[in-house]
Amino acid sequence: MTEHAHTVGDTPNIKRGLFWFRHDQRLHDNVGLRLLAEEVDELTMVYIVDDNLFAATTFGLNRLSDKRLAFLCQSLEDLDTQLQRHHQSLFTFKGRPADIITALLQEENYTHLGINLFGGFDERAQLQQVKEACPNISVVEGEACTLFNEDDLPFEISEMQGVFSPFRRKVEKYSQVVPCEPALAHYPLLHKPTCCNQLRFENTSRVEMESNHTANKTAHIGGELVALSHLEYYLFEAKAAASYKETRNALDCWEDSTKLSPWLANGNLSPRAVMQEVKRFERDIVENESTYWIFFELLWREFFHWLQIKHGSQWFCFSGTQQITPNTTHDPEQFDAWCKGETGYPIVDACMKQLSETGYMSNRGRQLVASCFVHELRQDWRYGAAYFEHALLDYDVGSNWGNWQYLAGVGSDPRGHRQFNLQKQTHTYDPEGLFRRKWLG
Repeated sequence: MTEHAHTVGDTPNIKRGLFWFRHDQRLHDNVGLRLLAEEVDELTMVYIVDDNLFAATTFGLNRLSDKRLAFLCQSLEDLDTQLQRHHQSLFTFKGRPADIITALLQEENYTHLGINLFGGFDERAQLQQVKEACPNISVVEGEACTLFNEDDLPFEISEMQGVFSPFRRKVEKYSQVVPCEPALAHYPLLHKPTCCNQLRFENTSRVEMESNHTANKTAHIGGELVALSHLEYYLFEAKAAASYKETRNALDCWEDSTKLSPWLANGNLSPRAVMQEVKRFERDIVENESTYWIFFELLWREFFHWLQIKHGSQWFCFSGTQQITPNTTHDPEQFDAWCKGETGYPIVDACMKQLSETGYMSNRGRQLVASCFVHELRQDWRYGAAYFEHALLDYDVGSNWGNWQYLAGVGSDPRGHRQFNLQKQTHTYDPEGLFRRKWLG
């Protein structure tokens, strides 16, 4: 405890706030944190590692691979280190998030709960559970996970069309990207919970993380400082945004696409911060179709974020949002072969081995392996989505399940059948076989 910390009962009539980090593991552009800090005298910041992430789902997989867990641990360690510089701390627990937040609010005399809203079905349900259990708590809600606030959308979520192009045209015409907020310079006094059994993550490498804050990066390391450094490097050192549209479909080169998605998924990086820096790049260096295409791809992320709210639990159903039952099934042996990169389709197998080793796969690779899974192997798309949830560093519930529905013909694709010619795709994106040789040996 620092000299700035307070404990329970030492000050009467104190306004005491609990901020719940989720997919917003950063200090910049953290609207909910700023709103809560303006309301309270004392502040506690927490993150809950959900027990359900380690349990097998109905698809036979847990939701958190070792690589995803390591990335999360790096992110949380980086966040705690930054908070320590402001005489604050991140208190990390493991368990059922709604139960732990409810217990903290009730046992520690908090008056306020701060949070950033998120579109995921589970996250929305957890927040509702806390509100029902703690009706006397003032809940301070921010919006910091999207480009647009809900009130700025030119339609009601319930009336939202399930096709991307109309969504894009409307938001481009009628909505403005919300400005990115800087990190707070000052925080309320720290309140350290007396019931705290804080998790410690001893397996992360702070030396490695610090050395990569300024280096040209070739791998994903969790944390806000690394994320901001990579954004600066990609735009203003490599100047790679100027050719993004032409190179983004490359299967393996680090600078051919932004590689921002893992940091966006964990909330180490705000999408509004990305757009703020892209606009600076356009002012200072060049504005072209490639710089627009970064915005275009962020709009896909935005589209799935809002669409999942409309559809709720249907987001995870076999028939998808279109209520169409696919003519596919689940074959455990086929599924296992696909996961291991042993399908017999070399481009698919190379991509799957890349994912297994790195926790990352290019956007083009994801489309190819998903198309193969659904169309060549005739497998239940939900198992593919569940494996991506397990393995991908950049797993995002909206984008992942939305994209899989799209490829399976049960989601937002107006054509309803998106099958790729694997031979043609191989010739286009790996004509000399370099990618296949690298990952298949």
